[in-house]
Amino acid sequence: MITSSEDKPAAVKNKPQKPRKKTPKKISDRYLYNSGLAYLQRFPASTSHFRSIMMRKIDKSCRFHADQDKEECAKMLDALIPKFQELGLLDDAAYLKGMVVSLRRRGLSSSIIRLRLQQKGYKSDEINEELNKHDAEEYESSENGDINAALIFARKKRLGPFDTENRKTPEKSLAAMARAGYSYDIAKRVLEADDEDWN
Repeated sequence: MITSSEDKPAAVKNKPQKPRKKTPKKISDRYLYNSGLAYLQRFPASTSHFRSIMMRKIDKSCRFHADQDKEECAKMLDALIPKFQELGLLDDAAYLKGMVVSLRRRGLSSSIIRLRLQQKGYKSDEINEELNKHDAEEYESSENGDINAALIFARKKRLGPFDTENRKTPEKSLAAMARAGYSYDIAKRVLEADDEDWN
C-alpha cells in the first residue's frame, strides 16, 4: 500500500532538522580583533589562556580553509595580543590577583588554586607570590588563608560543625576535605571545632 506524506505520523513529518555547522571564517587581522574583543568582553582571561582560545579558532579555520598558512595566522595573533594589553583587556597581574581573591572566597585550598591557575598559564612562583601576598593581607599568614578557606568549604558542604543533622560520618567529611586539597591537620582542626568557635 502506498502512503502519502499526509499519512505519516506527525513525529516523522516534523522531525527537527539538525543545525548546520557554521563554516569557520577565514583568518584575518580584522576577524581576530573582533573575535578576540568579543571574547574578552565576556570572559576575563590571562594572556596564555586567551592565546590558546584564539589558536583553537585558527586551527579550526585552517583545517577548513586549506589555503591558509597556520604560522602566518599565528603571527597575526602574536601581533594582536600587545594591542589588547595596551587597551587593558589583557592584564595578567590584575587577572591573577582577581582570581586568587575569587577562588579564596569560594573556599578553595592553596593546592587547588595553584592547579587552576597553572592551567591558565601562570608559573608556580607567580601564583605562590600572589597567594602569599593575598593571605598575608587578609589573614596574616598563608596557613590562616587555608584555614579560612577550609571553613568556607565546610560551611558550604555542611561538614563538621555545620552538619547539624549529622548526615556525614567524620570519615566522609575528612575525605571530602582531603579531596578539596586540605591537609589532614587543617581538616581535623575545622571539622572538630565547635560551631561557636567560628562565630
